[in-house]
Amino acid sequence: MSAADPKPAVLVVDDEPQMRRLLTVALEAGGYRVLVAVSGEEGLVLAAQHRPALVLLDLGLPGVQGLDALRRLREWTDTPVIVLTVQDSEAEKIAALDGGADDYVTKPFNTGELLARMRAALRRAKKEEPSPVFSSRGLVVDLASHRVTRDGQEVSLTATEWSLLRLFVRHAGKVLTHRQILREVWGPGHDEHTHYLRVYIAHLREKLEADSSQPELFVTESGVGYRFTAG
Repeated sequence: MSAADPKPAVLVVDDEPQMRRLLTVALEAGGYRVLVAVSGEEGLVLAAQHRPALVLLDLGLPGVQGLDALRRLREWTDTPVIVLTVQDSEAEKIAALDGGADDYVTKPFNTGELLARMRAALRRAKKEEPSPVFSSRGLVVDLASHRVTRDGQEVSLTATEWSLLRLFVRHAGKVLTHRQILREVWGPGHDEHTHYLRVYIAHLREKLEADSSQPELFVTESGVGYRFTAG
């Protein structure tokens, strides 16, 4: 972003002309300045030259593949990256999130949803230090005092439940893969123990959701992981 053009710059890296046109129109209408790259190599160059506020990265690129471009970006920048991936490709989604992506959107997608996810990613990027107190839908989590309340009533959590909740709060709004969560909470060597996670997510939903049968806080990303909603 420059003084001459205060609009935040978004770098679109996609080799499909129709997709580039669609994104350019939608992003410009949403108040963004758009930079366009047709390959991973060009995307890396433009990212280094212009330092965009956010990157939209297609995974199916010629030359340097999307995942490789993502890993190379993460070597030097924490700029939010939202990957664009084909529908139902769970392996791609997981690999992208594990590789450092902030979020993903499947093709075909609704531009309104994409813009909302972009706004969420940009908000997270602006927060240098997370607030010690998180509040959403009647749930209040005080990270400093380890205190949790639901609709004003204090909730007792086990050590593992607290560790899991703290991880979600620190990454509110972001998709966390099963592997990321298991490594953070249970440690290396537990990557495949997804049954642990299902049990503890069920416990947290019972204790913290208004209706555990229709969760609004701990949202399942099918085949990928979970998203803790922030608003």
